[in-house]
Amino acid sequence: MYNGCFRINKPQNESIFTYELGSQQRNELKAKIAELKEKEIEIPLIIDGKEVKTGNLGTCIIPHNHQHVLARYHIAGEKEMNLAKDVALKAKKTWESMPWTHRASIFLKAAELLAGPWRTTINAATMLCQSKNPHQAEIDAVCELIDFLRFNAFFMQEIYEEQPVSGTEFWNRIDYRPLEGFVLAITPFNFTAIAGNLVTAPAMLGNVVNWKPATAAIYSNYFLMKLLQEAGLPDGVINFIPSMGSDIGKYMLNCEWLAGIHFTGSTEVFNSLWKEVAQNVEKYKSYPRIVGETGGKGFIFAHNSSRVDALVTALIRGAFEYQGQKCSAASRAYIPKSLWNVIKDKLLEALETIKVGDIEDFRNFMGAVIDYKSFERIKKYLEYVKESHEAQIFYGGKCDDSVGYFIEPTVIITSNPRFKTMEEELFGPVLTVYIYDDSAFDETLELCSTTSPYGLTGAVFATDRQTIIKMEQRLSYTAGNFYINDKPTGAVVGQQPFGGSRSSGTNDKAGSKLNLLRWVSPRTIKETFDPAKSYGYPHMVGK
Repeated sequence: MYNGCFRINKPQNESIFTYELGSQQRNELKAKIAELKEKEIEIPLIIDGKEVKTGNLGTCIIPHNHQHVLARYHIAGEKEMNLAKDVALKAKKTWESMPWTHRASIFLKAAELLAGPWRTTINAATMLCQSKNPHQAEIDAVCELIDFLRFNAFFMQEIYEEQPVSGTEFWNRIDYRPLEGFVLAITPFNFTAIAGNLVTAPAMLGNVVNWKPATAAIYSNYFLMKLLQEAGLPDGVINFIPSMGSDIGKYMLNCEWLAGIHFTGSTEVFNSLWKEVAQNVEKYKSYPRIVGETGGKGFIFAHNSSRVDALVTALIRGAFEYQGQKCSAASRAYIPKSLWNVIKDKLLEALETIKVGDIEDFRNFMGAVIDYKSFERIKKYLEYVKESHEAQIFYGGKCDDSVGYFIEPTVIITSNPRFKTMEEELFGPVLTVYIYDDSAFDETLELCSTTSPYGLTGAVFATDRQTIIKMEQRLSYTAGNFYINDKPTGAVVGQQPFGGSRSSGTNDKAGSKLNLLRWVSPRTIKETFDPAKSYGYPHMVGK
């Protein structure tokens, strides 16, 4: 029995290790990479805290060295998915009744373990599995996930503290219940932190979660699952079930106890999930919460008052960090004709210094794209450009999959503001630039707003304040995360809650309590201290 009001202090964002030459951090990270590469592991399902092996195996490979197998993983089928549902619902009874402070403690411990003894393991696993350089792995798999865990615990506390007004005669309370059923988390390959957040955010609020990781990220995600277990996560609360996407609809979406979906991935897959839920809606005990962050076509729009060096840096980092495999990546740019000549020279100068290759060589800015399917899709776009009369490759465009799935950082110049690569999400290291007449500034703003179906991220560059105001207003619905004089990537938990609308998702803002509110079902409780003893009212006396 507790008779205290316990408090979680507001956290600070985790400090980023720089891994500079000669540092102990760098040496430890390189040693861990070498250690993980030396052994091929077997990855089981984890259901009810137990390892489950199906014998139906897939492989985890290194994208920048695709002949190197990191692991063999077991694939869940009907039997295992049904088991995961059953054990999750069984675990729910104890988990949701656990005092919230103890749930918070588990995830705060996970954050501390990740900041300490697990840091190099999760970092190295992400670098190898997803071909991230040390900085990209550090800000994602380590720092962002630590921030998610710590800030979400704090936001949970804030939600529980929000209570209605009461009078002296009665006491109003809100009980923030978890959802009735289980949450299905479908996580992406590109951010280890997003995978961790999609499963832990609902769980923190007392929900149970069945987790389908992206095939290309099973290796790093498995280590996350082991981390959560070491932190004390009770058996069955989160079940790790790598599986075929087609089986999700058969064995998860048709279950009456589906209470929610937490998703990050393509717009097409999210649309199909939404449709399947709609078709099954009469089966469910309650309407499932559907939370999704999907595609993007991030833009950079420059005014002729822009500072050129800052703009070029944003173009490079926004478009080519992590090989452009961010839904927030700068994929299209609008540059005024008056600045293009100087921008062109500086951009070319910077591009020629970018090194692409094995992420174990810390001098490389870029690694490989995630897999052969992605490599081929991007390659086809580049072939399309080479055959077009409306666009040309300004820099890059070469593809080589002989060792790894490498694509050069590529800049396309188009004369058509609605060219294919200005509209469609490529999810690779490709930036398309449209050069506009300075006198057509207003018209080009409208083009930026209407060209793409997405509304995730965007950035504007200008030094004139009235111009900045105009751009911010005119591009209001183009981006859920809008940046002024900065690249359109790199949202930080607790600082820039992340998410977009239009075809980019439900805009439930990961990294804030807005997202956590989706995983509770509030119950209002009114307790009257001296209830009425007669049904009559004063107006009823007399005629």
